[in-house]
Amino acid sequence: MYTIIDGKATSASLREEIKNTVNERKASGKRVPGLAVIIVGEDPASQVYVRNKHKACEEVGFLSRIYRLPTETQENELVALVQELNRDDAIDGILVQLPLPKHLDDKAVIAHIDPAKDVDAFHTFNVGKIMLGEPGFAPCTPAGIMELLKAYDISPAGKECVVIGRSNIVGKPMAMLLLHANGTVTVAHSRTQNLSEVTRRADILVVAIGKAKFVTADMVKDGAVVIDVGMNRDNAGKLCGDVDFESVAPKCSFITPVPGGVGPMTITMLLKNTLFSAEN
Repeated sequence: MYTIIDGKATSASLREEIKNTVNERKASGKRVPGLAVIIVGEDPASQVYVRNKHKACEEVGFLSRIYRLPTETQENELVALVQELNRDDAIDGILVQLPLPKHLDDKAVIAHIDPAKDVDAFHTFNVGKIMLGEPGFAPCTPAGIMELLKAYDISPAGKECVVIGRSNIVGKPMAMLLLHANGTVTVAHSRTQNLSEVTRRADILVVAIGKAKFVTADMVKDGAVVIDVGMNRDNAGKLCGDVDFESVAPKCSFITPVPGGVGPMTITMLLKNTLFSAEN
């Protein structure tokens, strides 16, 4: 019988801890942590994400500022705002909501964020720290997955860990965090040959490729832990992950659902990174 890894419950518990720490800071006369989110343009998904981040900040008592810029904003204007927030002592975390409009270079913009306020951990300085295993910010989704594993006493140490997907946001940093936790890590991707053979070796399988119900039961080892990062719509328009939950779950020891698994953890880890910035 498999166990559902409940991201909602784990996230709620972590947020309560963060809220208590913020209240302790206020009681001792310290300022509350501050997060600034910059959104350029009218991308509907980005608008939803930004609203959710603002709501989460209010829930734990953070200062939350949202900067909404028009689609035609030029790079020098965006960079000027980032640099202004770098100098603002009330702000501990700066987040530029991606994707940016096509005429803007996201890498160039992120390079201007002070690494000490880069709570998304996208700046090359912080990416380097992740590679080296040094203390600092971890990208929110991979960090959230590590928290879920910890919450359910699942140790990667000595385990075969397979990550499907090699994005800079999830796949690559996920592999590094599992490696630092002493997992034996394989990164699989669109060019991997005999993918099913690779995934069937996995004690811990993390799937982050953006293809609805891509991983099926024949790709999963009996007793595996399966972490589904996907957020897709199936043919009926229903929300689903990258894993075919109905067929895969019976083979697992633990599995994350979609929704309610990895998703709730991502914004919670953003809050945790912002608190870490304020305290350091």
